[in-house]
Amino acid sequence: MGLKITIFGLTLSSSWGNGHATPYRALIRALAGLGHRVVFFEKDVDYYALRRDFDRWDYCELVLYDNWEGVRERALACAAGSDVAMVASFCPQGARIADEVLDLAGPLHVFYDLDTPITLANLRYGDLDYLRADQIPEFDLYLSFTGGRILKRLETVWCARRARPLHACVDPDQYWRKPASDEFRCSLSYMGTFAPDRQASLDDLFLEPARAMPELDFVLAGSLYPWQWQWPPNVRRFDHVAPAKHPAFYSSSRATLNVTRAGMAECGYCPSGRFFEAAACGTAILSDHWEGLESFFRDQEEILLVNSREDVVAALHLPSEELARVGARARERTLDEHTGERRAEELLRWLHEAGRAGRRSRDWHRVAA
Repeated sequence: MGLKITIFGLTLSSSWGNGHATPYRALIRALAGLGHRVVFFEKDVDYYALRRDFDRWDYCELVLYDNWEGVRERALACAAGSDVAMVASFCPQGARIADEVLDLAGPLHVFYDLDTPITLANLRYGDLDYLRADQIPEFDLYLSFTGGRILKRLETVWCARRARPLHACVDPDQYWRKPASDEFRCSLSYMGTFAPDRQASLDDLFLEPARAMPELDFVLAGSLYPWQWQWPPNVRRFDHVAPAKHPAFYSSSRATLNVTRAGMAECGYCPSGRFFEAAACGTAILSDHWEGLESFFRDQEEILLVNSREDVVAALHLPSEELARVGARARERTLDEHTGERRAEELLRWLHEAGRAGRRSRDWHRVAA
């Protein structure tokens, strides 16, 4: 018999302006395939409701609610009857929800942080809407999108009982190589929401190469960019590209760019969901460097590291055959190591470990098997 897992998270229903929805979908779909049941509680906010792109809920139960008071009784009953109750980063009123979830005696208590460097940096200045510092030691397991040394810091500085990595992932049934589309065809693409702490790198590695190579086409997809900016004339912009079109987006690019937020890059071991989506489509990735990158992809074989405008220009002058080989190797590595199924297996391993340590009533040996 599989696990019942209740999740209180930011969003499953819309990928607009966030990197949470598509990794959640890949993970939850894989868990369902392994026989586990997931119930996801999401606050129904206008900006996601207007851009909802997840309308097939056959592998999970998605509960959209207007406010916590209105759904509280149902949600806590669901969590109390679960094997695992998980609160995640940027869940609206997550700290309040966590207080009530942590009072439940039955389920394993898990916090899933898809924004760990941001969370810890902000917690230094006070409590967050979705987490307080005093709650961290109360969880049986603290899962982090970011790996490396930040896991030890969670345990030694923030007193987490057990911190383990659960990186981004991709659903290979949704992301694959497709014929190029005229809508997105370009030499270099970039997909990402505006973030002030990575804009300097985006200028250096995307906008400056576009200005230096006016004969080439560049495509940028992402929301919240200041409207008054002057974009190079050879940059086409899309405010949002729905996940159903992501494979066409990446497959239509000779190469795509990954730019990491400063706080994430400083901690390292921080691949985004877009990273693996592009790789699953067999598109060559140009990326800035961060510690631990080599544990996900090998430079010059599965990825091309770029530190300057000149590096990007040089990469775009490589023969198409060489870029295709780099993309194919990255796809192979991704399908081996970074799918939703692999992350589901890792999650079950961490749950088993935490459940055994906490002497929970469930037979965690049987669940792991």
